[in-house]
Amino acid sequence: MPRRRLIARVEVRQPAPKRRSIAAVELLATAALALSTAVAVTAVSIGIARAEVLGVMTQGDATPVAIALSFVLLLSAMGALTAIIALGPRRD
Repeated sequence: MPRRRLIARVEVRQPAPKRRSIAAVELLATAALALSTAVAVTAVSIGIARAEVLGVMTQGDATPVAIALSFVLLLSAMGALTAIIALGPRRD
């Protein structure tokens, strides 16, 4: 029976990549969200100014504006309720 040599493989492990702390990731995500929100608000404001939507809507039927405002109020109320609930004590 022939003998086989066992060759031990030496694995060279590279050091683990440095991990970012959770706070740094959250800060980066918050900054990106704030920047994207500012860009969106600016784009919508420019679009409204160029289209003169409110000036045209005051001369015609106001139903679409009333529906849009109701929808905005509903979303605002939902956001406020979520914020209030999130500030409450946790039940773990």
